[in-house]
Amino acid sequence: MIDLSHPASLLSKDWTDTIRTEAVGAEKHTRLTKKQLNLIYEQGWFKMLIPSMYGGKQLSLPEVIAIEEALAYADGSLGWVVTLCAGAGWFGGFMESSLAANLLSGDHVCLAGSGALKGTAELTATGYLINGKWPYASGTPEASSFTANCIITQNGKPVKDEKGNDKVIAIVMLKNEVTVTEEWNSFGMRATGSHAYEVKNLKINSDRAFDINELPTVKSPLYYFPFYQLAEATLCVNMTGMGVHFMELCGKILEEKSDTGSNGTVNREALNDKYNMLLQKLNVARQKLFYAVDMSWQVCLANKEISPSLLYKISAASFTAVHVVRDCVNTLFPYCGLKAADKDSEINRVWRDIHTAGQHAMLAGDGN
Repeated sequence: MIDLSHPASLLSKDWTDTIRTEAVGAEKHTRLTKKQLNLIYEQGWFKMLIPSMYGGKQLSLPEVIAIEEALAYADGSLGWVVTLCAGAGWFGGFMESSLAANLLSGDHVCLAGSGALKGTAELTATGYLINGKWPYASGTPEASSFTANCIITQNGKPVKDEKGNDKVIAIVMLKNEVTVTEEWNSFGMRATGSHAYEVKNLKINSDRAFDINELPTVKSPLYYFPFYQLAEATLCVNMTGMGVHFMELCGKILEEKSDTGSNGTVNREALNDKYNMLLQKLNVARQKLFYAVDMSWQVCLANKEISPSLLYKISAASFTAVHVVRDCVNTLFPYCGLKAADKDSEINRVWRDIHTAGQHAMLAGDGN
């Protein structure tokens, strides 16, 4: 099991300094900067989940979530882009080998995409005719190709499976085949460049389609791990990474207020106790999440099927961790003063990033 220490321990100080120094400019221009991207490419973070046979790093899932939490701790937008784009690289384990080898090789590979079912794939003699527009694709400015989900149609009508449901496929499109529309205008996660992308009457061959519900084409435990829990865990650690960053910044502000006696009528001792209690809750939640992922990963490594109860532990731990982060932020932010209300301050950016990332469908639920 990976030792759960402070997220900063996985990044060199130079890396963290570069990421954070560049974060202001990245937010202004709503995309990662060249220096941030160069670091990502040098370290191969976009390729963490790409099969090694195609030039990827093919790291274990516990390693991946530890790195992604550390990157989100350094900066929310950068951590989120790496997580979503590296996650799309996992699909390489399900693609036809010739397609994957062509798309995933090279130093500047970055797959962006959307899980929204916003497209159609009309059956043709050789493949599909694609139409659709997909929103909120993080990393669109950096993307070398795009993935998307489509409903299969024939003569304009949805094709049904044996249960009467619409048949769905995932496809890959090249950068020069899509039109990106810059619609990302949130108050947080500004630098993720989570724009929309669109295609009209794009003809693709059938080898551009893949199905993560089928057996993987790359026989490795990583690609047998259930996608839903993989996605839950990788998204959740972005919240915990940002949560740790927020707690550090908040702690410094509260300490300064205590030293200068500017806490007003607030009981300093009670506030310190509240802060320490919340910090402990956050670290316990992180520990439980990493442990839950590691338990399932060990089963997967043994080439065994992961039980529903173990998978539930990941889902439950993810849900709890996200809500602990929200509790930390919502409880302590009111005590941070006007510095935290300054939209150009670091703590304000982290606060905005947490509340924006938390709107993702997998993070915004009630646990049911």
